[in-house]
Amino acid sequence: MAKSATDLVKEAKQNIENLTPDQVHEELKNGNATLIDIRESEELTQNGKIAGSVHSPRGMIEFHADETLPYHKPEFDKNKRLILHCASGGRSALATSTLKQMGYKNVAHLDGGYKAWKEGGYPVTE
Repeated sequence: MAKSATDLVKEAKQNIENLTPDQVHEELKNGNATLIDIRESEELTQNGKIAGSVHSPRGMIEFHADETLPYHKPEFDKNKRLILHCASGGRSALATSTLKQMGYKNVAHLDGGYKAWKEGGYPVTE
């Protein structure tokens, strides 16, 4: 039976680390993590972003994460803590699952995404 996007996200969330905005804020405050924003460029322009986050759109994440490719971004380091986020948590759950398949062991996502971050009262840049 075919799976829906919702089914895939639910499955991904069962196999990854799901963090609250409070947990993400604490890790960032302590300098323990790199935050990766996987939203599309237009979303950043329209809605702002979390200060200090690194942009890697969902469609490019595997290419940015693969150190053997010319598209690789140095922020994608398998030895460091990475936390992904999107708008509401679906895309980042899928992308976190993908990174785990690619050998990233210390990777998590912001459950609820940028929306939950803003609703939690944490700062964003316009």
